[in-house]
Amino acid sequence: MKLSEIPISLYNSVKLHLTPVKKLKTSNKQRLPVIVSLTSIPSRIKTLHITIRSLLSQDILPEKIILWLNDSYKNNIPNQLKKLLDDTFEIRFSPYTFSHRKLIHTIENFPNSIIITCDDDLIYHPTSLKLLYKEHLKNPNVVIGNRCRRITYDSNNNALPYLQWPFATKTYKDEKLLMPVGAFLVLYPPRVFDERFNNIELINKLAPKADDLWFKAMSLLNNTLSIQVTKKPYFPIPIIATQKYSLKKINTVRDYNRIQWEQITNYFNLKF
Repeated sequence: MKLSEIPISLYNSVKLHLTPVKKLKTSNKQRLPVIVSLTSIPSRIKTLHITIRSLLSQDILPEKIILWLNDSYKNNIPNQLKKLLDDTFEIRFSPYTFSHRKLIHTIENFPNSIIITCDDDLIYHPTSLKLLYKEHLKNPNVVIGNRCRRITYDSNNNALPYLQWPFATKTYKDEKLLMPVGAFLVLYPPRVFDERFNNIELINKLAPKADDLWFKAMSLLNNTLSIQVTKKPYFPIPIIATQKYSLKKINTVRDYNRIQWEQITNYFNLKF
């Protein structure tokens, strides 16, 4: 977290924390025909209610918010999360710990639904879901990210290190290598993935710590493109003390994202 982000993070976290639960639960807001799906890790479970509160405070609510936790939490849900449970927000359980579960399980249970994924360590602006869904109405058959990186290769067709994959400023027609970044919200229409999207053995073998890359490959294998929103959204605000343990540190500092991308593309013989 940048020092400049600390005051705004504190302000919004306290504001959301102090919002009465009754107010969050009795909203008569309009609903979007989408499911928001996320997962979490033990180091973030105590602050996770802030993210959920930001989703429950959206200008337009989703039909449902599903949090996938490991089975070990079945009898150990923090009170701050428990009191938010209602018809909109629910917690489901998975035997797995990898981050991919936030999407694969929701697709398995709701194969005909539009699903928006998010992260567990961020505060989302109240317009976030509404603006992303508006983009979907204009482009209904593609994966849509609020922010994307462009997977980039050198002259010998070797993938460059992940930190050399630039953030996109626009989407070019029919480009294949635009990868939505999960933290900024990603919208997935129904049936955009190859049928192997939930192959646990392959996930663990090829991309155990790279759900963004796995889902990008599964969409390419199904000839589904990704685009970035045309109207720049408000970026989410990091929650203080949630970054000590993160996949970002493993995947970027050690360049593990590039390694996993090469493993995926070699296995599926993806050529660009």
